[in-house]
Amino acid sequence: MRPIETDEHVALGLAELRRIDSRLGPVIDLAGSVPLRRRPPGFEGLARIVVAQQVSAAAATSIWAKLEATLGAGIDRPVTAATIASHDDATLRGAGLSAGKVRTLRAIAAACEEGLDLAAVADHDAAEAIEKLVLIKGIGPWTAEVFLLFCAGHPDVWPAGDLALRQAVGEALGAELRPSEAECRAIALAWQPWRSVAARLFWAYYAARRAGREGVAT
Repeated sequence: MRPIETDEHVALGLAELRRIDSRLGPVIDLAGSVPLRRRPPGFEGLARIVVAQQVSAAAATSIWAKLEATLGAGIDRPVTAATIASHDDATLRGAGLSAGKVRTLRAIAAACEEGLDLAAVADHDAAEAIEKLVLIKGIGPWTAEVFLLFCAGHPDVWPAGDLALRQAVGEALGAELRPSEAECRAIALAWQPWRSVAARLFWAYYAARRAGREGVAT
């Protein structure tokens, strides 16, 4: 499978999902536009995902904008490992980061300074890449999977730990309760090898059902 790099790849994945599982036709129709949402597989991409941990998409966007302003970063000057390392905890906390997220960003920055190449990790098999990423303190499976999905373009990643994703799957498939993480992973087996597109679809479905509220920020 090739990486998911363009809107055309997403469209192809949606067509395949509609073909392999008839239950997804109505989901695709209701979801409307399913965005690609790709970012480069470097430090900033992973840092954005850390900032988005356990907060709403709107809150994550606001915090990231404040962090960029605090660090003097922006479109032409990305947030880097060196940028984070050069600012003290008080400055980073003042930008809206929790103490835990500051520690995680510092752990990622230290790993990069010690030779971790996030772009190279993104080129690994998904299971191997996740195994490498979760060695960094503060990086769990959800963060690693979302990085591989949105920054590396892996075609078959399914971050079943995401609450909005599980809620959307339950609603779409008529479940009375939100499926557990294990149940959600089992359900998604039917959507291989297009689970990354399926995840994008269910987040778009979640947003459409809630008039624009998104379940994940990148």
